[in-house]
Amino acid sequence: MFYQSTRDSSLKITSAEAIVSGISRDGGLHVPESIPSLSLDEIKDLGGLGYPERAQRVFSKFLTDFSEDEIKNCVNSAYSSGGFDTENVMELRELKKGENILELWHGPTCAFKDMALQILPHLLTTSVKKAGVDKKVCILVATSGDTGKAALEGFKDAPGTEILVFYPENGVSAMQKLQMTTQEGNNVGVCAIKGNFDDAQTGVKKIFTDPEVAKVLSDNGIMFSSANSINWGRLAPQIVYYVSSYAQLVHDGKISLGEKINVCVPTGNFGNILAAYYAKKMGVPIKKLICASNSNNVLTDFIRTGVYDRNRRFYTTISPSMDILISSNLERLIYHLSGGDSEYVKSIYSELSATGRFEVNDDIKRSIKELFYADFCTEDETKATIGKINAEYGYTIDTHTAVAVGVYDKFVKDTGDCDCAVIASTASPYKFPAAVLEALGANGEYRDEFEMADRLNEISGMDIPKALSELKTKKPRFTGSVEKTEMLGAVYSLLKIK
Repeated sequence: MFYQSTRDSSLKITSAEAIVSGISRDGGLHVPESIPSLSLDEIKDLGGLGYPERAQRVFSKFLTDFSEDEIKNCVNSAYSSGGFDTENVMELRELKKGENILELWHGPTCAFKDMALQILPHLLTTSVKKAGVDKKVCILVATSGDTGKAALEGFKDAPGTEILVFYPENGVSAMQKLQMTTQEGNNVGVCAIKGNFDDAQTGVKKIFTDPEVAKVLSDNGIMFSSANSINWGRLAPQIVYYVSSYAQLVHDGKISLGEKINVCVPTGNFGNILAAYYAKKMGVPIKKLICASNSNNVLTDFIRTGVYDRNRRFYTTISPSMDILISSNLERLIYHLSGGDSEYVKSIYSELSATGRFEVNDDIKRSIKELFYADFCTEDETKATIGKINAEYGYTIDTHTAVAVGVYDKFVKDTGDCDCAVIASTASPYKFPAAVLEALGANGEYRDEFEMADRLNEISGMDIPKALSELKTKKPRFTGSVEKTEMLGAVYSLLKIK
């Protein structure tokens, strides 16, 4: 299995090389030259296995340059080492017949990013050895909230690595900020930027692809890699939980083998729902991919019209991890739907860079409409959904999961399709206690996020995750912020490059 660039399909590298580099040297993203298949019998067999074994089977399809033992070691280090608070790693909770919440937040940072970022450091360090790289690897991350903490936790004190995370100063929740700024580890750095997530992401990509910066790093024995979902090693683990969910539903007798399901995902950067697309293309019987957005609904408009236009108002919402107008992983989807036409992808992304918009051709528009349904939730709709789910089922969801549930309800109303569905739940409600409490009618005067968490515990009956309650006694280590034009200086400072 080789990997190509979305902007130059003539480039072919191994999965290890793709994971080490993070992004292609031409600014494109690495994609598999073909999508491997899973037969229904293989999927059925997965139902009798634990999550680590399921992950091994899926990775073996994509990481063909890794040995069986290398994959096994990576998987067990991530999923069998006690880092998750449930033996199953992920949990499926049935709200009502046919409507299943996929809880992806049982890891050490209480967000779905742990599913990938607990294994990425192991994939990366293995890949560095396989690719014969003799440089220190600097992991550069832009985050809208959850990726940053999950990456910091995953790469904390990992040999041969440094990690620097940029986050929008006023674009994450108080709990997310505290998680990042108190991060332990001798190889970590955290820096706020005066701007939004798109500014952070654009800045990181610019630094990544600057040949002069690459030379400076190389002269100092360092190279860049990424923990964002632009890195294939971050995206591949997300495919696993959609395959695993279907296998689990069959194993539990909730659906019959071959029966199609719908999958609904709250998304901003398009990585999480793209992973579901890959699972579908592998052979998992997924009928419709339901793309749920918040008020930053650039993806809703794109899926409906084929026009991607980021020239619009940017909203700071109560679901901050989705406050994104530049959805990087969409490039991978367009590459696949164009039949691997890298020149076409390169041209429309040049147009996006120059004008802030592009329109795909009619063939791609048709394919998107066949694959996807898209809608969004306003702030009021998101809060109302949290209240409704709590009242009807005694179950508390966070502000991102609520966007997905709200859009799924719109999908059912619009289409009448009540077939079995999996709805991705991407974070613990304790990461956003202020917004969740307000939605539950319990807003009031609270001293801090921890008093809010205590109140939420009283209402929901859900245990407060240890990883969050322990933050109460930690003091922030990283308090600086920079202009978006000063990000490179922050990188050089962390790496002690003059």
